[in-house]
Amino acid sequence: MYIIIVGAGDIGTPLMEIATRSGNEVVVIERDAERANRIAGEHDCLVLTADATAHEVLTDAGIDQADALISTTDRDATNIMVCLLAQEHDVPSIVSVVHDPEHMNVFRQIDVNTIENPQDLIAEYLYRAVARPAIIDYMRIGDDAEVFEIRVTGKAPIAGKTLLETADEDLLPDEVLVVAIEREGRDPPLTPQGSTRIEAGDLLTVYSAFGATPKLTDAFGHPEDRIE
Repeated sequence: MYIIIVGAGDIGTPLMEIATRSGNEVVVIERDAERANRIAGEHDCLVLTADATAHEVLTDAGIDQADALISTTDRDATNIMVCLLAQEHDVPSIVSVVHDPEHMNVFRQIDVNTIENPQDLIAEYLYRAVARPAIIDYMRIGDDAEVFEIRVTGKAPIAGKTLLETADEDLLPDEVLVVAIEREGRDPPLTPQGSTRIEAGDLLTVYSAFGATPKLTDAFGHPEDRIE
């Protein structure tokens, strides 16, 4: 993909690294000259030292051939303007960071995909890593539901049982689904069926309609994971 990233700050820089490492053609627009020069010297991508809200700058960045534009500056007004200009050039995928929740409605009105207040998301993720160490990774869905990864320990009530048996014995509620199983020596991950047996050491990807509560993590063998 041809990706334009606006802003090379705390969000734009790691985003640029991920995008280039994945083999994409990346152009970065950064108005701070010192930051732009540092990025240009360290990474294999085109860096423009300019203001992305200027139409000619986006043209120089190749906006007409871009598959995606991601605006990551720390100013919502700048992000909005950049997204509007990208829409004028019919960029297929436009994404922006939003720092002030009060501005979300504006982004919705202009029909731009958003990531709201990334600093809060990072803070929540870090707290979760400390408070709920059994959860390896997670993603919220709506207000309550979550998809998360958790490893089954040898003392887990579900270890050695099939998924049908875990349901029959009420070890996993109906609102909980095991959607993938990573098992040592197996590649790709297992797509679980009712007859699939859970083994100690399995890394499970789990959907829970009510989230990864301490009571639920007990079933995977983590009764210590109870800090609220």
